[in-house]
Amino acid sequence: MKRAFALAPLPLWLGGCDMVVMNPTGDIALQQRNLILFSVGVMLLIIVPVMVLTVLFAWRYRRGNANKVYDPDFDHSTKLELVIWSCPLLIIIALSAVTWTSTHLLDPFRPLERLAPGVPVPPDMKPLNVQVVALDWKWLFIYPDLGIATVNELALPVNVPVRFAITSSDQFNTFYAPTLAGMIYAMPTMRSELNAVLNKAGESWGYSGNYTGRGYSGMRFKLRGFEAADFDRWVAEVKSGGGSLALPNLVELVKPSERVPVIRFASVEEGLFDRALNRCVEPGKPCMVDLMRRDMEADRGHAHPHGVPTMPPGRSAEPLVGSKPKPALDKAPEEKGSGPNVTAPAQSDPPGALEPGSAHNRDHQ
Repeated sequence: MKRAFALAPLPLWLGGCDMVVMNPTGDIALQQRNLILFSVGVMLLIIVPVMVLTVLFAWRYRRGNANKVYDPDFDHSTKLELVIWSCPLLIIIALSAVTWTSTHLLDPFRPLERLAPGVPVPPDMKPLNVQVVALDWKWLFIYPDLGIATVNELALPVNVPVRFAITSSDQFNTFYAPTLAGMIYAMPTMRSELNAVLNKAGESWGYSGNYTGRGYSGMRFKLRGFEAADFDRWVAEVKSGGGSLALPNLVELVKPSERVPVIRFASVEEGLFDRALNRCVEPGKPCMVDLMRRDMEADRGHAHPHGVPTMPPGRSAEPLVGSKPKPALDKAPEEKGSGPNVTAPAQSDPPGALEPGSAHNRDHQ
């Protein structure tokens, strides 16, 4: 009785849960939600009958049933074989067709063809460009067409196509806004793309879907959807009250930090996303694209100028800011410092002559 009373408020507690994947506010997320529901529904066409028949067979052929039929010579049924093989085959064909079409229609690099079901994108409508840089452990959003930037805040106008260009500073991350679209990798030295649209005004959250260390749990951003007039007011608010994002500010921003509050920048130095992509944020570091161009010229028979660095292989690349840390196995003893794992254990008694009768011997009796 006590357990029943304890479980009574459970539906009320669950009522506060929001299954954001099943409540999308963007057309891409809506199509992905429908794809999930379709796949589950098709698979239930097999799962539900099997579960029902399992109970039915157990009940019909129970020991206490006097009307059960015992047929020890049964070995084949054409009708049963057709059902057993044709139903899974039809389900596989249906899922394969849907997978093939949705893989191409929901390609994140593919420009949007519609804003909502039955609403095509007007031919004269330009998408809003947003550049995304995944940092440790925060998100930087640059609006190159508007000349503003934000940290841990992504504001979008509803019913306007958005083209995201996505990269990362030093770690593999996953840009994930469940109500907007699916997960897209943010990778160092690589540029991913996502085309999406919001159809409803409101607020939700975006996350990093890839574990990246200590500050991972706090690496989230607020996704805000505005009507056109409200979005223009938000842009004006950022331009009137934000700071300036220049290269020195980006160098400081790249450094690891946790649970960073929303930061707004009223102006942005041009080319910062390309610098983050080409790993030349820190002054004095050559850009990756320039190193690759020089390497290509060398492959054509043109020698490198003296002292010009070449493009390092992937794992040997320098981090975005600072130098590459030296592995512990390559460090000399004096470089490792002191600590419980690198210093000799303390001795309670100084070493001396053997004392067979000492109480410190484990086998003394």
